[in-house]
Amino acid sequence: MIIKKFQANTETEAIMLAKEELGKDAIVMNIKTISPKGIYKLFRKSVVEITAAVDENITYKYDKPKMVPPVLPQRKAILPDIIYDDDPEDNMANKIGNNTATEPSAIELKLNNLQTLLEKQMSDKEKEIQEKPTSKAAESTKNLACIQLIYNQLISNEVDEKYANQIISEIEGNLKKDASMDNILASIYQKIILKLGQTKTIEISGKTPKFVFFIGPTGVGKTTTIAKIASKFKMNEKVKVAFLTADTYRIAAVEQLRTYANILGIPLKVIYSDEEIRQAKDEFSEYDIIFVDTAGRSHRNKEQRDDIERLINVIPEEEREVYLVLSATTKYKDLIKITEAYSEIINYNLIFTKLDETSSIGNLFNIRMLTEASLSYATFGQNVPDDIDRIDAQNIAKQLLRGQ
Repeated sequence: MIIKKFQANTETEAIMLAKEELGKDAIVMNIKTISPKGIYKLFRKSVVEITAAVDENITYKYDKPKMVPPVLPQRKAILPDIIYDDDPEDNMANKIGNNTATEPSAIELKLNNLQTLLEKQMSDKEKEIQEKPTSKAAESTKNLACIQLIYNQLISNEVDEKYANQIISEIEGNLKKDASMDNILASIYQKIILKLGQTKTIEISGKTPKFVFFIGPTGVGKTTTIAKIASKFKMNEKVKVAFLTADTYRIAAVEQLRTYANILGIPLKVIYSDEEIRQAKDEFSEYDIIFVDTAGRSHRNKEQRDDIERLINVIPEEEREVYLVLSATTKYKDLIKITEAYSEIINYNLIFTKLDETSSIGNLFNIRMLTEASLSYATFGQNVPDDIDRIDAQNIAKQLLRGQ
């Protein structure tokens, strides 16, 4: 991707300049008015600056993590931490949830702040090299300084060093020696998005009822998450929804789901065995989607995991979806053990809860890379049905690079 800035007296003139140089396929990513400063403001008029971009016809392919990913020499946070300005418009919903701004300028908004901050953090010597490159070595030094800052930012957001090194090594191999900061940042941004993949959300087949199982440890918010998703299907899409709960170990969990069922006018059935889920399949044959709440089980207990596997396997694979619900506040080491344990029994998609209780989202990226499971939803509060949205890869990339 080529990204360039153009200035003119009017927005139309600036766009014409961009189209003339970059071609008809150029897209406008950002528009702003620049007012002259100092004494010159008495004699000069404001100008319009646009940022435009055009694809270089590079075809990107998703690269699955290798068993032994390439590791760069150990990088240390040798440059100052990046400090971000407060953004009152940013909240957890627009950080992680679906990005409603589909215009090209949304991409620039995600990258422009980091670019400005990277420039501020460059040392005087690095700035001099950037402004007046005199040799290939100077250009290389500039690129390394920029890459080091971005690497530091990924690590500060708790991205695993293995995956941060993998991203950087893949980018460095394809960068031109005289690559601008724009191109470096855009390349890493795109690489993160590609590795995150497409979000997988619940879909209704329309032919047979879809059984959606929610599995995961105790206390991660499975029941509340079910209520949020079911509410949206019931109220927004007007589909027939039913609840099953196999969480008979906690009376409070059954009563909580029963309360939501009564409010939404959704039938609820408590099941205690594999046979009872077969009976429920016949009982709810006229429904569109059946949400199944399972008991929170320890990932260390194989017998309990086997119980869940038997329950899920009652429903044919083409008629079910499985979502592993994880808390974003759980330690990375524990998340690794949990996901590996559940991977032994079933394929799943990933839901992350409690995004409002953490300041870092690196674990979302880490677990996606580790499991290769699709990301689906994220929750960021207790309000039903509002505090949930589908995970958006662009917003994750934005947060990993830009910070809080």
